[in-house]
Amino acid sequence: MRHARRRIVRRVARLAAVGGLLVGGGMVGQAAMADEPAPPVAGARTLAQTAGETGAALTERLGADRTAGSWVGTDGRPVVAVTDGKAAAEVRAAGAEAHLVRHSMKELRSATAALAAAPRVPGTAWVVDYRSNEVVVQGDRTVSSTDWSRLTGVAEGIGDFVRMERTTGTFTTRLNGALPILSTGGRCSAGFNVTDGRRDFILTAGHCGPAGTVWFGDGRGVQQLGQTVNSSFPGGDFSLVRYASGRAGDGADVVAVGGGKGVRITGVADPTVGQRVFRSGSTSGLRDGRVTGLNATVNYPEGTVTGLIRTTVCAEPGDSGGPLFSEGIALGITSGGSGDCTTGGVTFFQPVTKALDALGVRLVGAGAGQRQQGAAPSAAPSQGALSPGAASPGSSLPVSGGGTEEPALLSRLTDRRNAGPGLLIVAGSLVALVATRYIRDEQDRRAYRRHYSATWG
Repeated sequence: MRHARRRIVRRVARLAAVGGLLVGGGMVGQAAMADEPAPPVAGARTLAQTAGETGAALTERLGADRTAGSWVGTDGRPVVAVTDGKAAAEVRAAGAEAHLVRHSMKELRSATAALAAAPRVPGTAWVVDYRSNEVVVQGDRTVSSTDWSRLTGVAEGIGDFVRMERTTGTFTTRLNGALPILSTGGRCSAGFNVTDGRRDFILTAGHCGPAGTVWFGDGRGVQQLGQTVNSSFPGGDFSLVRYASGRAGDGADVVAVGGGKGVRITGVADPTVGQRVFRSGSTSGLRDGRVTGLNATVNYPEGTVTGLIRTTVCAEPGDSGGPLFSEGIALGITSGGSGDCTTGGVTFFQPVTKALDALGVRLVGAGAGQRQQGAAPSAAPSQGALSPGAASPGSSLPVSGGGTEEPALLSRLTDRRNAGPGLLIVAGSLVALVATRYIRDEQDRRAYRRHYSATWG
């Protein structure tokens, strides 16, 4: 009877240990799967896409006399600036937030036109700030007091909604970028890979080099990448580099974000004010910020560029031409700006949509030619910087999410917050199995010795 009870206890212990292994393994697997990015859903709509379309549709319907732009609020809802109560009621009825302002978009555009008609002052830039309902004019440290005084006089003649600001940095074009390409004229970077259906090209900044510039992928001038066949600068800031081989190669729809990782680009869009965006560059790595303005004008020393995206993303000399994106959506290519990634600053980007339309090309990759309204802002801003990978333009890279690094599977499995309880159960079950087996063997040895003590050696 006692032997039977022992057998029952041992069997129960073994079954409990095996059950623990199964439960613990399931918990570990679930923890590992929990951090995997969800597969893309065909036709899915992001918050910024929906908000941007709603805001744009309302401003178009109400007109430039009754609205003054739209943006995405911190809660992801569309916000529309309106000039009267009736327009505000229509905006709220459509599910958006109304922001009552004094000056209409028609007035704001008239102000920027007056600034553009004034004598050009290198080192200045202006943009319509939808949220403050002002035209913000900035002048860098290269602008003389005489030129600044003259431009201030122009602004005062327009109205009190033109705000003048001095910036400590210098508005310059930013050479280099995410993946370096080099010519005799200097170093620039690959932005996005594009195609006309017959040949593939690199879309990069126009100030990188005029038509005819030959580009290499190495500093010795051995690995020839291609030649610039179309360039716009100043006015716009984009150019087309035709691959010498005619093809971009595997992974052409991926942009490098550092650490040997990349982000797959699945579409192209115009950004929305307030949207969180990412930029990759060879000097300062992967950086993020917010879109603060559209259709900005910058008076570089080399000439004036219009229609740019204004952002809070930092950049430094060596980042020009690099890609601007959000959640796998191509938005812009780095043009220039002021400041650096230590003190901060302003960076301007050439919109990809305008460059593609002007050049008659589309992004490389399945579905990349489909234009979208925008991309959703990610969660919390990233404070760190990543060094770009050493891959050449168009080469294959491990693909990560839309702008953030994904933790490795091993890291997820060893993270106590994710898989710790499951791993503890697995370890405990293994110990229980070993202990059960040892106890059984020891009991059998004692029984044998008790019954056969006469022959025990």
